[in-house]
Amino acid sequence: MIRNPILPGFNPDPSICRVSEDYYIATSTFEWYPGVQIHHSRDLVNWTLVRRPLERASQLDMRGEPDSCGIWAPCLSYADGLFWLVYTDVKRYDGNFKDAHNYIVTSPTIEGEWSDPSYVNSSGFDPSLFHDDDGRKWFVNMQWNHRTESYGGSPKTPAFDGILLQEWDPVTRSLKGPIKNIFGGTELGLVEGPHLFKRNGYYYLTTAEGGTGYDHAVTMARSRNIDGPYELHPNKHLITSKDHPEAVLQRAGHGQYVETADGQFYHTHLSGRPLPPHRRCTLGRETSLQKCVWKEDGWLYLENGTVVPDVEVQGPRQALPIEKPRRSGYNFDGGKLPMDFQWLRTSQPERIFSLTERPGHLRLFARESIGSWFEQALVARRQQHHSFRAETVVEFQPDTYQQVAGLTHYYNRFKLHAIAVTLHEKLGRCVTIMTCAGDYPNGRLSFPIEGGVSVPDGRIQLAMEVRDNDLQFFWQAEGMGAWQAIGPVLDAGVISDEGGRGEHGSFTGAFAGMFAFDTSGRAKTADFDWFNYDQL
Repeated sequence: MIRNPILPGFNPDPSICRVSEDYYIATSTFEWYPGVQIHHSRDLVNWTLVRRPLERASQLDMRGEPDSCGIWAPCLSYADGLFWLVYTDVKRYDGNFKDAHNYIVTSPTIEGEWSDPSYVNSSGFDPSLFHDDDGRKWFVNMQWNHRTESYGGSPKTPAFDGILLQEWDPVTRSLKGPIKNIFGGTELGLVEGPHLFKRNGYYYLTTAEGGTGYDHAVTMARSRNIDGPYELHPNKHLITSKDHPEAVLQRAGHGQYVETADGQFYHTHLSGRPLPPHRRCTLGRETSLQKCVWKEDGWLYLENGTVVPDVEVQGPRQALPIEKPRRSGYNFDGGKLPMDFQWLRTSQPERIFSLTERPGHLRLFARESIGSWFEQALVARRQQHHSFRAETVVEFQPDTYQQVAGLTHYYNRFKLHAIAVTLHEKLGRCVTIMTCAGDYPNGRLSFPIEGGVSVPDGRIQLAMEVRDNDLQFFWQAEGMGAWQAIGPVLDAGVISDEGGRGEHGSFTGAFAGMFAFDTSGRAKTADFDWFNYDQL
């Protein structure tokens, strides 16, 4: 059985691609570097993260991009002996503009080096590339209309001005021919996320509608001609939970169709699992997969006979689920950052961390403040469970209160909790807590234990336990006693898409990780020996 979500934690906007017996899913990474996550599976049940292809400055540099900008909605496909990856780099989110630039990169293999990008257009986001059976290639993306009150956090339907189609020439690596607006969506509005495929002489178009919150949906349409006109699915929406608040998988929308080698049919979709009582998705937008059937009317339907996605669906074969470990331990040996970790925005990771300057340790070069949009030393992994414990140990000798290093539960500059080692004028070296519980747009910090608690010399172990909506920090001086709880129970639920600014205000996911900042500009170093993540 396939158990949803198949990619838990922040893995939105899934684009699926099959090559022979291999399946790949590409998901959005937004401001986290390297860009785009690609998971691999042979059975649609067990998935492994195998590549983040946008890994150098010539492909991607997101310094200065606001929270929830960066890489939106990649599309992964295979044709002509190449993998094709289409993506948007969004430079602005607030206000009327998006400044969304679309690119294509290619590679003969998923695991190999990907090409430098070919620029395509900037008319809107969520691009995809369709390879027609006559050899022609077609580029589609939603069109953004800035002439409406479409502010971030409150999208207005008219800004989502239909789906554009234009031919792509792989020789000149440019668009050619007329630009056509082929689909305006339904009355649900906010049409985006287009994907084309062809079957029995029809071009089928799936799009996302309703925004990426609780009205989200996968809408389907078809036409005999690629440029339309497109007729709507009898149900309009192939997948949605918008009228079913009791469904486990909420926010269902934005996905792509795939056929298995033995002729079975599935559709990926974005989903969220909100926690009561506030309906906040602390794991962000995740990837799920639904079994589908074709009916005599030539339309695709969910196999369950409804539009509401299931948590469990039948897989294409008898696959034994791999028991996923409840504990992930990282010791930073080997000189390479473990695959689970990412950092923020910069294409120059050597400026913020090293795994070779002190072998066996992750050394952070403390740079700008936590929440900076340019160069902050924060290395973290996704939260993938509603309840977890994260631990680390830090060696850090600050000589000013401007130098801080520790452990954080992080979403963006407006939503974070952190426990850290720093210096206080009266307390000396101490452990302190900083928190920003959704204070948009000011991003003001609060300090629940004021100056902090004095700590002895030596290595300091830091931990946090998140149990659904609650977070508790802990600390201990290594080798000097047991863990001690510190500070009040904090609101972990605010570290979510809906926290603070509210639905549509941000849409990435929660991370647990290590950080250091030095606002004196002296780049003080902090060494982390290990990091543990345990499902509770």
